[in-house]
Amino acid sequence: MGDVLGPDFISDLPQSIIESILTQLPIRDAVRTSILSSKWRYKWASITQLVFDEKCVPLSNDRDGVDKSIVKFITSLLFLHQGPIHKFRITNSYLQSCPEIDQWILFLSRNDIKELVLELEEGEFFRIPSCLFNCKKLTRLELFRCELEPPLTFKGFMCLKSLNLHQVLISPDAIESIISSCPLLESLSLSYFDSLALTIRAPNLRYLNLEGEFKDICLEDTPLLVELSVAMYMTDDIAEHFEQSSNCNFIKFLGGVPNLEKLVGHIYFTKYLSIGNDPGNLPIIYNNLESIELYQVGFEDMNEMLVVLRLITSSPNLKELQISQGSSNMSPATDAPNLDFWAKKCPSDSTLGHLKVVKLTDMCGVPQEMEFIKFLLGCSPMLEIMSIAPCVHDMENEMRMLIELVKFRRASTKAEIVFTRE
Repeated sequence: MGDVLGPDFISDLPQSIIESILTQLPIRDAVRTSILSSKWRYKWASITQLVFDEKCVPLSNDRDGVDKSIVKFITSLLFLHQGPIHKFRITNSYLQSCPEIDQWILFLSRNDIKELVLELEEGEFFRIPSCLFNCKKLTRLELFRCELEPPLTFKGFMCLKSLNLHQVLISPDAIESIISSCPLLESLSLSYFDSLALTIRAPNLRYLNLEGEFKDICLEDTPLLVELSVAMYMTDDIAEHFEQSSNCNFIKFLGGVPNLEKLVGHIYFTKYLSIGNDPGNLPIIYNNLESIELYQVGFEDMNEMLVVLRLITSSPNLKELQISQGSSNMSPATDAPNLDFWAKKCPSDSTLGHLKVVKLTDMCGVPQEMEFIKFLLGCSPMLEIMSIAPCVHDMENEMRMLIELVKFRRASTKAEIVFTRE
């Protein structure tokens, strides 16, 4: 190599730098460097990061053939690999569940694996072998579409900082046990779970993402949480369960997260928080909460609006607020405002002293919405822009909303109101 092309400076670079170069290449290309010269024959074999994504797929229209080719490639690569493997990632839409995965995980459990991501083609779920729970040095674990059952001897992942379970078949007790057995856990994502009642105990947790059919969610020991995103899907059973609930979901869910900085509530979230006994004045102030996004809020439900108001007025440093209206049958002609609610529940002395940006989407212009907008404009002295996206393109309705908006008092002399198209 050096004789033909001149001095071979690359081959004499430290192994750490060569590994950095090789990890930037698709894994097949990294392995192909073995043909460059005798010096390069096994340089790829000690790289600590193995990523098998779409780039490692050979060109072919034969999906079964491609699947077998990838399995053979990964098995051979692991057989020839030397030294520790810190990162092993499969995000490949061709690769299906296969017996070889058990062998790969067993091999990784003996090679100091720190990051493990398994995302295969949609189809048959694969059962994770128990040897996964012997990976004592795991810091990141992501599993998609699989079955997971911790053995009775499992004592926890003592180094795990990030856990992502997507469409994973696992018992509620097992999920709670895994979470509480990871003392360093900072990031947790659970998505597409069915009818799950969940209590989370994770004293170092900072980032939490929940998506699925949740009967109950209790944040029992998450004092350091800074970012929270929740999407809740409804079934008849869960709706019936909610109707019978008397506990205050707001306090149970948000009563112990004083350091929250960003809150995103998707479908049914504000409805969930509104269920249970009225907490009265909240026993908590969210001094760090700067961004709130609430989607599909039921403006016709005064209990939901009370949740929204409590969140906003308990966040003195709020800077950005985004809300979408969630009712499809609201009509300006038929809905009358509950003026008694706004007079009693809307604090007249509220000051949102840092709120700069408000984005409201799917607005119909009904009195409940207009009263809420009136409240925001009247107590936001630093407001710079309020963006309003109507639910339908109706010039007459938009003109009616504009005429009403002009009458509202604005605490900010520079607040700009903009109508947009979503």
